[in-house]
Amino acid sequence: MAAEVLLVFSTFPDAETAARIARALVTERLVACANIMPPVQSIYCWKGNIEEATEVLVLFKTKADSYGAFEARFHQLHPYDVPEIIAVPVSAGLHNYLRWVDESCG
Repeated sequence: MAAEVLLVFSTFPDAETAARIARALVTERLVACANIMPPVQSIYCWKGNIEEATEVLVLFKTKADSYGAFEARFHQLHPYDVPEIIAVPVSAGLHNYLRWVDESCG
């Protein structure tokens, strides 16, 4: 049986930063995979102001029991003071894929 898998969402200021951090997290086996999406337009409230920015969205796949190490390392690498890190449990998926995520994370 594969471990519980998480899908983690985060945004980055640009594709180069996203790729550098994704590559590090995959290399360190904290995530099995990172999908870098095309630029997205973000509108958000920050320090009392409404802000707009073009960002890059990344979807990470990791194991629930690796999440603590993932978050700590992610926060070290990410340039934002308060980066978006939203983890959602995967309730179903192709068994062989979920097993691959399990085997790919340290």
